[in-house]
Order: sequence, then C-alpha cells, then structure tokens
Amino acid sequence: MNIEVRGLTKAFGPINAVTDLGFEAGAGMVTGFLGPNGAGKTTTMRMMLGLVAPTSGTATFGGRRYADLPHPSATVGAVLDGAGFHPAHTARDHLRVYARMGRCGPARVERVTDLTGVSAFAGRPTRTLSTGMRQRLSLATALLGDPQVLLLDEPGNGLDPEGIAWLRHFVRELAADGRTVLISSHVLGEIEHMADHVVVIRDGRLVTTGPIAGLYGTPTVLVRSPQAELLAARLLERGIRAEHPQPDLLRIHGLSTAEVATAAASHGVALHEITPERPTLEQAFLHLTGGSR
Repeated sequence: MNIEVRGLTKAFGPINAVTDLGFEAGAGMVTGFLGPNGAGKTTTMRMMLGLVAPTSGTATFGGRRYADLPHPSATVGAVLDGAGFHPAHTARDHLRVYARMGRCGPARVERVTDLTGVSAFAGRPTRTLSTGMRQRLSLATALLGDPQVLLLDEPGNGLDPEGIAWLRHFVRELAADGRTVLISSHVLGEIEHMADHVVVIRDGRLVTTGPIAGLYGTPTVLVRSPQAELLAARLLERGIRAEHPQPDLLRIHGLSTAEVATAAASHGVALHEITPERPTLEQAFLHLTGGSR
C-alpha cells in the first residue's frame, strides 16, 4: 500500500511549517524521512494521520485519507514523539486498552509483546519504564492492528546499541513482509543501513527524494597500482578522469569498482588495492540541507 503526499502545506499564523510538500513511499520498502530539527517532519506525519489539519494538500494511504479508512488501525500504525501512557497501567494493560479500541483480540496483544520485546517488562507500570522500553511499547501499540503502513517518528530514541541493532533488523523484516515503512531519524548511520529510499526536507520544503544510493553522487574508486600512470592514461583515452595524488595512487571518478577492475585487467595493469569511496549519509545530508560538519 503506497503513501502519497501531494501539495501538503501547513501554516501556523505567518509561519509556514510545511510548504507544498509532495513525495511517495512504496510498499515493501523502508523510506527514510530526513531533515534538520524544525524541518517539518513531525508536523507532516501528524497531518498524514489527521492530528493536524493541513492548510492545503492531501496525504493518502492506498488512495484514501486516514479519516476515510474503514479500519484505520488495520491500515496504518504510528509511533510519534510524546506517546502518552497511563502511569498506573502496566505495559500489558496499555496494550489491552488499545486492542479493545482497535477491535483486536487478546492473542494479538501477546503476539506484539513477543515481537517487540515488551514481554520482558509487560507487568511493569508504565511510569517505571525507561525511554527505550517506552519506545518498544509504542511500536507494539502501532502493530496491534497488523497494519500495512507504519509511520515511525524517531523510533530509536532511547534505545541502547543492542536495541538499535534490533530495531534495524525488525524494520527491515516489516518491509520484507510487504509493508510500507516511513521512518524519521536523526541517527543517520542507522538510516543508511535501514532505508531503501529517502525523502529529505528543509524548512518544510522538499529537497530531494529517491533511492538512497542517489544521494552519494558520482561513484569514486581509490586504486593503488605500480602501473598507476599507465592505467590513468588508458582511462583518459576513454574520457574518464583520474586524480593522481601519489605516484602509485589513483582516484577514479565515474566508474564502479567492478568497472575499474575490468578496465585494469583489459590493459594488463596489476592492482594492489581497489576501494570504493563515497560520502557518508551524514555528509550527503549536510550538503543537501546546508548544515555544517
């Protein structure tokens, strides 16, 4: 089930929090929703769920607005910042309340507690839970209706390294099961390993959207060879630029490692080292959003 956002705009008085935003997120993929603090990510997600009324534009799930879905919790699950828990309820009590509202049976409560690791603290009052535990409980709540779409706003907040690794694997499994996952995060290194597609916004406007590999620009390969000059000359004959920072070192632009290896073999050039170079997602993100390193 695809997410489609078209011309989404939200003005708070004279301030435009989101302006003419449009993007898509497809089924079977994890789409990273990226932007600096205050870029409009949370406002966008809240508009998608009908929690904030847009000034103009639409957000649909499989062609329907959230308000028009016949069984919303079976279509869209969401983890948003500031999810409230009754302090006297245990984690299991919390899930049972939301299960009744979503017309889910007791077996589904037990299923999501096991899936998300909530079973380890299901009997504890929510007021005693750590931030990481609350994040797992929020994710379990979002999954109660077995939805086809997940909107996850900073779901890794408060998780320890083991929890973040678990979340990465879990989100990838959700997408592999055919679900549509839109996830915002400031942990760009995790998005780099998790997402297939990215949407980048700044000041409430779209900066870029597309496959995550497209953020990195032209490929660059670092090659060390005793015949570096010969390889550079042969590549130049094909119009391929190569920098020569050291006598035995080349930095070749516009070719993959496989293409460089093939070119070297065709000219009988021995390679001692071949390494792909690309910016990190953080560097690409800062470049796109005008941030500083």
